[in-house]
Amino acid sequence: MIIFPAIDLYEKKAVRLYKGDYSQMTLYGDDPVSVALAMQRKGAAHLHLVDLEGARDSGTPNFDIVCQIKQNTCMFCEIGGGIRSIKTITKYINAGIDRVILGTAAVENESLVKQSVAEFGDKIAVGIDIKNGSVAVRGWLKDSGVSADELFDKMISCGVKTIICTDVSKDGAQEGASLGLYSRLSKKYPVNITASGGVTTLGDIRALSDCGLYGAIIGKAYYTGTIDLAEAISEAK
Repeated sequence: MIIFPAIDLYEKKAVRLYKGDYSQMTLYGDDPVSVALAMQRKGAAHLHLVDLEGARDSGTPNFDIVCQIKQNTCMFCEIGGGIRSIKTITKYINAGIDRVILGTAAVENESLVKQSVAEFGDKIAVGIDIKNGSVAVRGWLKDSGVSADELFDKMISCGVKTIICTDVSKDGAQEGASLGLYSRLSKKYPVNITASGGVTTLGDIRALSDCGLYGAIIGKAYYTGTIDLAEAISEAK
C-alpha cells in the first residue's frame, strides 16, 4: 500500500481543515515546498495535494505553488481541487503533475470524465467524498444527493482506475479510519482505492493495508506528530 502524505493549500500556505470546515482551519506552514521536502526526507515517494480554494470556488489559485512543489521534489504528485475542465487538466499535466483528481466534476460532468480518461488514462483519478451518507461537492459544502455506490459504479463505467475515497466526518478529527467502509468498497469494486480521513495510527495503516487498498492519505496525524511518516511507510510495505 502506498502512503500519500497530504498538503492542503490555501492562499499558498499549508493548512488543514477540521471535518471539511473552512472556518476551522489550522496553519501548518507558510512554505509548502519546505513542508513537501520534509516529507520527502522522511521517505515519502508520493504526495497528495489539494487546492482548497479551487475546490470551493473553482479555478487554480494555488497552481504556481503546486508546480514549485513538483519541481523541487522527486515525488509522484497528485492534485485535486477545482479541476473542472479539460483545459485545467491539461494545464496540470503539461506542468508535470503526475495525476489529477476530479471531484465535483465527476458528479456534475460525466462527459468530462470520459473525455479526460480517453485522453490521459491513468493520470486521471476521481475523488469521492462522503458526507452524511452521500457525495459532497464544491469543497464539501454541497450535498450532491448521489450515493457513493452510485458514483463508484458510474466512474468505473467511464474507465476510471483510481478513486480517492474520503469520509469527511473523519477528516482532520484523528478518530481513526472508517475501516468497515473501506473494506466493503475494496471487496466490491475492482479499482485502486485510496483511503482518506481519520488515518491516525500505525494500526490504521496496518488494517487498511489488510483491506487490500491501493493507498492511504495521512494528513493531520502527520502534522501533529501523532504518526511518524517513516514508520507509516514502512508499515504499509
